Amino acid sequence: MQTEALQELVKSRRPFSLRLTDGTLVPVPHSEFIWITQDGKTAIVNSEGSRINILDVGLVTALETGGSTAEKK
Repeated sequence: MQTEALQELVKSRRPFSLRLTDGTLVPVPHSEFIWITQDGKTAIVNSEGSRINILDVGLVTALETGGSTAEKK
């Protein structure tokens, strides 16, 4: 996944989900629930309560928003 596309979606402050290579969908209810490292290679998502997902951004195949999907380029 292009880090720039992910960062732009975070800036939009809209809810979205990350689709991973294994088909898993990781919801991001608000931009305050995701943090992207400076090099853009890792994303940390606060999923439910105190549960977090540490993701390799390279394993994100699509960004999904309310009805639309941005595929990996």
